[in-house]
Amino acid sequence: MAATVTIASDDFLEQPSIHSTEVTTIKSLSESGLTSIPPSFASKNLHYLPVLDSSQGLIPIIDFSLLASNNSKLRCKAIQDLGHACEEWGCFLLINHGIPESMMNSMMEGVQGFFDLSDEEKKEFQGKHIFDPMRYGSSFNTAVEKVYCWRDFLKVFVHPDFHFPHKPSGLSDTACEYFKRIREIIRELLKGVSESLGLEPNYINKAMNMESSFQVFIANLYPPCPEPELAVGIHPHSDHGLLTMLSENGINGLQTLHNGNWVKLNPLPNALMVNTADLLEIVTNGKYKSNVHRAVLYSNATRISIVTANGPSFDQLISPAPELVNESNPPAYKSLTYRQFYELHQSNSLDKKSALDRIRLLT
Repeated sequence: MAATVTIASDDFLEQPSIHSTEVTTIKSLSESGLTSIPPSFASKNLHYLPVLDSSQGLIPIIDFSLLASNNSKLRCKAIQDLGHACEEWGCFLLINHGIPESMMNSMMEGVQGFFDLSDEEKKEFQGKHIFDPMRYGSSFNTAVEKVYCWRDFLKVFVHPDFHFPHKPSGLSDTACEYFKRIREIIRELLKGVSESLGLEPNYINKAMNMESSFQVFIANLYPPCPEPELAVGIHPHSDHGLLTMLSENGINGLQTLHNGNWVKLNPLPNALMVNTADLLEIVTNGKYKSNVHRAVLYSNATRISIVTANGPSFDQLISPAPELVNESNPPAYKSLTYRQFYELHQSNSLDKKSALDRIRLLT
C-alpha cells in the first residue's frame, strides 16, 4: 500500500476536514491496487442525464485569427459566431490562437513531471488557505464535501504577481510565457465579446481593469479509477472568472451541460477549450450564461488538464454593465468584488452554479 498523506483542505476558514482520518492522494490511491472506490468517492445520480458526443459537430468553433483580422467582413462574422457561442453554449473550441504546439506540449509535459514528483516533494506546495498563491491538494474542498472528487490538483496565482513551483526544472519559465500568451488571447476575446453585445471593443477590458487581471492556473490529475461509473473527476460546476481556457493530454474527459444533456467535448488538435464563467454572466446581466461542466474518469487512463481562469482585477467591483440594464431588464445580480466572489466560490463545495445563485436578485 502506498504511503499515506492527509488530503489538503481547501476551505477558507482552515477548519479540520470532516474526514479526519488520513487518506492517500488520489494518485497514490489509484496506484495502490484497490479494486473498488472508498464510499466517500461514490457519487449518486452521476449518470441521470443523457450524454451526447460532440464529434457530431455540436460544439461551436471560433477561429481566433479571424477575430484579429483586418478584413472587416470576416471579423464581423467571427464576432457574431463568438456571441452565439457565448449565448447558446457558454463554451467553444478556439483554433488558430497562435500559441505554438511545442509550448503547449512543454506545459503538459511539465505538469506531468510535477505530478510524478513524490508525495513528499509535492507536500512542499500544499497550502491551507484559498488565498495562498500556491496550493497542491486533492478533491476540491475536503472540509465541506460529502463526496470527494477523484482528482489531485495544483492551483497557482500567476498574475498580476507570478508564482510557480520550482519543480520540475524549466517548467516555471515556460509557464510564465504561456500565461502571457493566454492573457493576450483573453483581451482579444473580450473585445469580441464586448462588440457582440453592442458595446465598444475595449468596454469589458477597461471596466474590468484587465491590465491588472487576476489569473489562476489549475493543473488537474485524474488517475485511473477502478469504478469510473460511480466516481467523478470533478463535480458539475461553473467557473469563477470571465473566461476559462483549458487543454488536456489527449484523454477526453470534459463534458458540458447543454439543453438538459451532457455533451462530450472532443477537442481538435492544438485547440483550446474556452468556457464562459460566472463573472461574465454577471457583467452581461445574464445574457451570456456561465458554462456548467464536469470531468469524468477512466479505468485505464490518466487524464491531465491544464486550466487558466482569467478574471478582472481582484479588487474590481463586479456588477451588470449599466448599458445592459433597463426597466425591462433590471439588474439580476448583487454587486461585489472579484475577491469576495472568489472566496464565495472556493470556500464551498462544488454544485453547479451555487456561488452565482447566492448573489442573484429576485425579479
